[in-house]
Amino acid sequence: MNHRPKVVVVGAGPAGASLALLLARGGVAVTLVEAGTSLERQFRGEALMPSGLEALAAMGLLELIPGLPHRPLVGWRFVVNGQELFTASEPLGGDPSRPCTLVSQPALLEALLKLAGTYPSFAIERGQPVVDLLWQQERVAGVQLRDGRQLPADLVVGCDGRGSLVRQKAGLTLQSSPSPIDLLWFQLASPAASPLAGSFTTLVGPEGVFSAFESASGGLQLGWVMGKSQATPELSREGWIERMAALSPPQLAAWLREWSGGLGPPSRLTVQVGLAERWCQPGLLLLGDAAHPMGPVRAQGINMALRDAWVAARRLLPLLSSGCSGAALDGVAVQIEAERRPEITDMQTLQAAEAARGEQLRQQGWLRGALAIAAPLVGPAIAAHWSQQQQSLRQGLAPLPGPP
Repeated sequence: MNHRPKVVVVGAGPAGASLALLLARGGVAVTLVEAGTSLERQFRGEALMPSGLEALAAMGLLELIPGLPHRPLVGWRFVVNGQELFTASEPLGGDPSRPCTLVSQPALLEALLKLAGTYPSFAIERGQPVVDLLWQQERVAGVQLRDGRQLPADLVVGCDGRGSLVRQKAGLTLQSSPSPIDLLWFQLASPAASPLAGSFTTLVGPEGVFSAFESASGGLQLGWVMGKSQATPELSREGWIERMAALSPPQLAAWLREWSGGLGPPSRLTVQVGLAERWCQPGLLLLGDAAHPMGPVRAQGINMALRDAWVAARRLLPLLSSGCSGAALDGVAVQIEAERRPEITDMQTLQAAEAARGEQLRQQGWLRGALAIAAPLVGPAIAAHWSQQQQSLRQGLAPLPGPP
């Protein structure tokens, strides 16, 4: 009788939840370990780009979206010194059936876990962090939980985020790329529709830079750009509203002031970008932010994680379904990294270039002033050029494979 491999997936984020579901659907015995009892976080990316929607479609999971809090993004709007520079409508010349779509990430993850739970080969440990890896003859052989239990496995997949304990315990080094910025993230609860009218809006001016969009779950999410070395300003709720209003066109400024009572306190999100030196070693594979923390530009964290999971499932399922040796699994893990690393590396380069353009605008007052004055004349040309630049960030940089 063939040995039936067992997989432990650590972390129920987009990569971990979708991979565990795909393996369980294929009949593979898989246990998903999630440190938290809740999947809510201070901030989880909501934007499914066409690249992420393509991955969900390949998995046969796109049909989940209509049943979740979601909204198609109407467009992208840029405001400089209070003057609209341009608006670019979704889907930016791409497939009209797949505009960028905002979805509640916690709701999506819970839907994936609920569906995984319908398969008898799936098990989940919630609220039970992994504290160490198990080793057998220099091979990862499972995980140890905080309560002392050990979960042996033929393959451990670390999907436990940018601070990955699995990566650290495996001794895999994260090669970090410098980021000049952090983000302060706010939520603004309001029963009234905002003047954003469904557009992701970025506002730049002498006071700074922030972006705002209507969340899939209601209210606004706002991200204020901070220099990496800057201390978080100690401002009141009204002080933050006034700082944002100073960058906004009159209608949005008035709306922010009217609903200022709904603004919650900021959470500082440290922007970390990096690439693990290796994503695998005997008995272990890293995916998602555990392998490659992504910057915030165009929400690549969730989109690349979903693409990682699909490629990994497609490679692993034939071996895991039929029984295989550890050496064969290790070889496939190397293939998964080789298939995914080029897209990730190129995507991080594109993100850095986009962030650098934003930093130039943030720091150079003369450029902002010139663009604001010339906006009616140059806006349409800038919109066309910007939309073309976004295609790779939206569509991905590698074709996704079909079903195994």
